[in-house]
Amino acid sequence: MSRIDVCVAACADLFLGSGEILASPMGLIPQLGAKLARLTNEPDLLLSDGEAYLLGENGIEGWLPYRKVFDVVAHGRRHVVMGANQLDRFGNQNISCIGDHDKPTRQLLGFRGAPGNTVNHRTSYWVPKHSKRVFVPRVDVVSGVGHDRGFHHVYRVVTNLCVLDFDTPDGSMRLVSTHPGVTVEEVLDNTGFPLDIGEAGRTREPTPRELELIDKLDPDHARD
Repeated sequence: MSRIDVCVAACADLFLGSGEILASPMGLIPQLGAKLARLTNEPDLLLSDGEAYLLGENGIEGWLPYRKVFDVVAHGRRHVVMGANQLDRFGNQNISCIGDHDKPTRQLLGFRGAPGNTVNHRTSYWVPKHSKRVFVPRVDVVSGVGHDRGFHHVYRVVTNLCVLDFDTPDGSMRLVSTHPGVTVEEVLDNTGFPLDIGEAGRTREPTPRELELIDKLDPDHARD
């Protein structure tokens, strides 16, 4: 078992209790997590190929054209897992640019669907390298909307070091668990703002069955 297997299982746990909703995991690790969730605790989870088809364990099982996705989004029956170039303590996300918006030093993806995702349904984030470069006191541009800008459901953040959520009185970020081999101090040293550590636990390790499934889903170990 490797650290990344723990991250895949943590991404799978993002969907616990979801039932029949559309999962939109962006990136390899969230995709593996969603597929693992469907094969274990959440068999009713709907997975899209990102274009027009719903995917099952044995191939295509339904049709969901792009225009219909907006109906799902508007009704909140979706959980998206996005990436983030910057995140602040309230879950505001930046994937647009670095520096002043009028004259940025780095141009990124742009706002994309981040505003609509965060306003309409549950949103989580996957950060493959937890650092002060990502976890900043203030994002340069707000792409995804955080808890200090109204009521939203920014749910959790999974990183290569830990799992975080926003279950605090003011909706600020809280340390839920550190991954095996990671200390609380290591998380704090790589976070650019004060973090509520509360009674942080240890992220669970994937079960032997889950490890078998992860290897089946990713036999070439692209996750590493």
